[in-house]
Amino acid sequence: MPGSLDPYLLAAALFLVYAAVSISRYRHLATMSWDLGIFEQAIRAYAHLQAPVVDLKGPGTNVLGDHFSPVTALLAPLYRLFPSPITLLVAQAALFALSAVPVTRAAANLLGRRRGLAIGIAYGLSWGVQRAVDFDFHEICFAVPLIAFSLEAVLAQRWRRALLWALPLIFVKEDLGLTAAAIAVVVALRARGSSPRTTLYALGAAALGATATLLTLTTIIPAFNTVGDYDYWTKVDSGFALFDGVDTKLRTLAWLLIPTSGLLALRSPLFAVALPTLGWRFVSADDHYWGTDWHYSAVLMPVVALALVDALTAARRSSRPWLRSYAFHVPTAVAAAALALTTALPVSALTESAAYDKPARVTAIERMLNRSIPDGATVEANIGPTSRLTSRCRVFWLGNTRGIAPDYIALDNTDGGIRDVEEYARQLHPKAQYAIIGNTQGYVVLQHRT
Repeated sequence: MPGSLDPYLLAAALFLVYAAVSISRYRHLATMSWDLGIFEQAIRAYAHLQAPVVDLKGPGTNVLGDHFSPVTALLAPLYRLFPSPITLLVAQAALFALSAVPVTRAAANLLGRRRGLAIGIAYGLSWGVQRAVDFDFHEICFAVPLIAFSLEAVLAQRWRRALLWALPLIFVKEDLGLTAAAIAVVVALRARGSSPRTTLYALGAAALGATATLLTLTTIIPAFNTVGDYDYWTKVDSGFALFDGVDTKLRTLAWLLIPTSGLLALRSPLFAVALPTLGWRFVSADDHYWGTDWHYSAVLMPVVALALVDALTAARRSSRPWLRSYAFHVPTAVAAAALALTTALPVSALTESAAYDKPARVTAIERMLNRSIPDGATVEANIGPTSRLTSRCRVFWLGNTRGIAPDYIALDNTDGGIRDVEEYARQLHPKAQYAIIGNTQGYVVLQHRT
């Protein structure tokens, strides 16, 4: 069938683009946060059949007591073969690219090849996916294809398949059980006229998803947590955080709905699947969750794209000429919007030759770290050195060793914020002595003197 390979060819192209963005950032030592190190420590432990201890969160901390994401263990065999943070970045690129297959395929089946490909391109270059690709690694890379395949099945009225794709979300992250429940409710509503039995199964799946979230937050995570609680309750404001930062939240909604669907996604019941994620983000007292930065909107992108497909399918049969005309042009418009916005998004970096070169500065820093710090050493570090050390050392977060005096301290002091690094080391560990053994390009390594 002509065009049957389009979803797979697009996914392959997107994989190359996503991987290039992530690897380029890594080669430029442009890691944005400690998350890449956290996930590498957890997956490294799984790869050696150990409990997922993440020392960056505190010595001996089991990551299942922070966020419940056992799905990351699936990367352990691959990491065992290729023990590098690049393995995580490439795997994430593959999972994000995979999600374009069901989006493009569903759109082509319902709207035709050209419109399907246009929506696939709009989805693959959507700002939410690009921001997530740019943000090192995160477990939500597993959620994005699961949601996409599940909603594709909903549109094809393959109810059992939709539920089976949705339920594994409970193993991706603690809040995604509610997303699985929302998908199940959509299935129940859509199947109620044709299959009452399916409706019952779907309602059961919805209850299972909601119950899984409740049990994870109140029982499973506290069981692994050192203080027996869920640390992120403090980010939820019991007051009126929903009304804080209204301008930022409205801008996020505008970005979510206008360039990606021309507001048509609101016409589909599938958009309800986005509500649990938007809900916890907007009631949070942490303003990092409100905006369009970071990776938080990636799970919303397949929801909006497939809600658009659903809305366009209905709009094409509308009795209102203006709506039919609008629906006819929207696929091209959202693809054009995605391409235009990409000029200011992470993928645009690939148009610069510097993206493909490893800076001499980074080479010098890596050489110094490798020469100064042996494999298996204990190291206290901040963001910069962490991504170069977690694959071969036991790494603690700077200032959070809980009394352990590590063998080495590795600092990114590029901004010169620490005027006297040896004095700073004495403040961190008053009973220990550290001396500088490596210093280049703003990066400093100190060794514990016995």
